[in-house]
Amino acid sequence: MERLKKQMEFIVEVDKVKKIIRQTYLADASRREDDAEHSWHLALMAVLLKEYSNEEVDLSKVVPMVLIHDLVEIDAGDTYAYDEAGAATKNERETKAADRIFGLLPQDQGIWFRSLWEEFEAYETPEAKFAHVLDNCQPLLLNDASDGRSWAEHGVKKSQIYKRNEHTPEGSREIWEYMKELVDKHIRLGHVIDA
Repeated sequence: MERLKKQMEFIVEVDKVKKIIRQTYLADASRREDDAEHSWHLALMAVLLKEYSNEEVDLSKVVPMVLIHDLVEIDAGDTYAYDEAGAATKNERETKAADRIFGLLPQDQGIWFRSLWEEFEAYETPEAKFAHVLDNCQPLLLNDASDGRSWAEHGVKKSQIYKRNEHTPEGSREIWEYMKELVDKHIRLGHVIDA
């Protein structure tokens, strides 16, 4: 019963991820998405787009990886992709959050979730590389669908998008080519600055 109690308490605690609002708008631009919506979207993308991974990936790792990768933001908050000041303290804030949040679980599950989160952060395995492709592609798709709303609001430059995605071709060359086409489209539309 103690194990089940810890698992249930964790499930209730991570409900807070639904309150972490991101900068990316929903496809219809009606509001910004939350972290839970983002993570669900990535899990679905993993299943649908697995064939475009450069290497064979194990979905039994990728799906839980993308579902838990942003749980640390419950404590650490969401750091916007192009926030240089926030990026300077992101690792420290998120590591502290991982200690607390994954520490709520029974030890074996806490170790498993923590190792998946660390694998995602390290960006070295085929699964982590593919998960990052999805994590970077999904906001781009929503920006495209919402007429570049978040990009325009933040004055995002092509160079920033390319810098954030410098490793994306390592996970999926095909998806990166598709993403570049969308960026070029939004440069032409004036939503992304060509610099």
